[in-house]
Amino acid sequence: MSSSLVKDLIEAGIHFGQRASNWNPKMQPFIYGKRNSIHIIDIKETIKGILLAKKFIARCVSEGKDVCFVGTKRQARDVLQQRVGDVKMHWVTERWLGGTLTNYRTIRLRLKRMEELEAIEQKDNFQSYSKKMESQLRREMKKIKRNLEGIRHMDKMPGCMVVIDTAREHNALLEARKLGIPTICLIDTDGDPDLVDIAIPGNDDSMRSIDVVIRELCAAVVEGKQMRVEKTGDRENAPGATGATPSEPNARPGDAPAPGGQRRSRRTQFRADDAAGTEVAAAGAEGPTA
Repeated sequence: MSSSLVKDLIEAGIHFGQRASNWNPKMQPFIYGKRNSIHIIDIKETIKGILLAKKFIARCVSEGKDVCFVGTKRQARDVLQQRVGDVKMHWVTERWLGGTLTNYRTIRLRLKRMEELEAIEQKDNFQSYSKKMESQLRREMKKIKRNLEGIRHMDKMPGCMVVIDTAREHNALLEARKLGIPTICLIDTDGDPDLVDIAIPGNDDSMRSIDVVIRELCAAVVEGKQMRVEKTGDRENAPGATGATPSEPNARPGDAPAPGGQRRSRRTQFRADDAAGTEVAAAGAEGPTA
């Protein structure tokens, strides 16, 4: 693990948690101490989470699956749109619409409607409609784009989901759990680590800390795409290629959810498979933890 990443995380203030009076006792294993009534997150645990998440994302993408990034809080929106857009993955930065995963057929209908409106705009810029109807259609298109622009090319269930803040994205996590989709989350000291498969303990209110974490996870996406190219020769999905939509089969929208027991075994497998990675993380995180 590069010492520059540890330095970036500390400079970004990722080790600053919530006030000690506003914490979740389940986060105790990730807390280093307390300073001025503020919990300090153990940076070693943050590095372990990032390493584990990067390894899993790279493996997931190399198998032809997608990653969906979810962060609707103001601090995460610009970061996700820029960095996730650059690696051609899916993102949600506005309100999480109920049924985005569990009722994806309906979401696809809204996306089809958006494409119809865009075609009308491109054809004659709504000149064939009255001013009142034009205004209504433009508002409708703007609303759909605002909510669904980041997942307009998601034609199958994602292989995993990256979430910023478990409390804010509670509905998204519940939908992912129902469908058996693995979840990775940047989680503060007031979050619930039991809701996610891979927890990255850290400050989820700082734009800089969110940027560093998403930067590393997006780098894992690029690595996974390169691994896919080496295995399958899929040049279309190579890093930097346009329109990189995985062509390999995956779970389709509307498929039956995975059994609950399967989710628990997957989480256990994460920890067993990546035990070596966590040891490397601990060694690379030497230095100040606060």
